[in-house]
Amino acid sequence: MARNFFMSTKRCGFSKWEAGDIKLAELLWGDAEVTRYICSSGSFSMEDIATRLQKEVDNNAQYRVQYWPVFALDSDELIGCCGLRPRGEGTFELGFHLRPKFWRQGYAVEAARAVIDYAFSALNADGLFAGHNPKNTASAKVLGKLGFDYIGDEFYEPTGLYHPSYELKKREKE
Repeated sequence: MARNFFMSTKRCGFSKWEAGDIKLAELLWGDAEVTRYICSSGSFSMEDIATRLQKEVDNNAQYRVQYWPVFALDSDELIGCCGLRPRGEGTFELGFHLRPKFWRQGYAVEAARAVIDYAFSALNADGLFAGHNPKNTASAKVLGKLGFDYIGDEFYEPTGLYHPSYELKKREKE
C-alpha cells in the first residue's frame, strides 16, 4: 500500500500514523532491538504497541506533531519513525526509532534534519530537546552530528534512568 508523504528527503518519505497502522507499529515497536533503550523491560507488549500508536495519533490530532512513520522512497519499506512531541511553550522533543536493518546508514541524521527544519520553519519552534538512554551511544553520536548541545541528565520514567539530555536553539539567519 503506497503511503502519502507530507515531507520527504532524498531517501525518506514521512507519513502520519493512523489508528489502523497496528501492523506497521508492531513491525517497529514489536522489535526488542528497537525498544531495548526506550522502556525498562526492554520490549513492548502488544498492549504497549497499541498504546504507543494511539499516543502518536492523538499527538497529531492535538498538536499537529508525532513521531511520524518514515519510509524508504525506493521501496516503500518502513525505516522507523522520526518526529516531534510537545515539550513546553515553543519547544518540542525530537525523537527517532529505526528498525535495525536501517542502522548505520545515515537515515537517522537525514530524517532528523528534515524534522528539525520542519520544527523551526513550519512550526516556528524556539528550540528542540532530545535525550537518549545512557547506553545508546549511537543516538548520542546522531545528536552530536545534528548540532545539539548537552545540557545535563534528566530522569526518564519509562526506563527508570537518567538520560543525557540536549537542546538545539533556533538560530537567527545570518
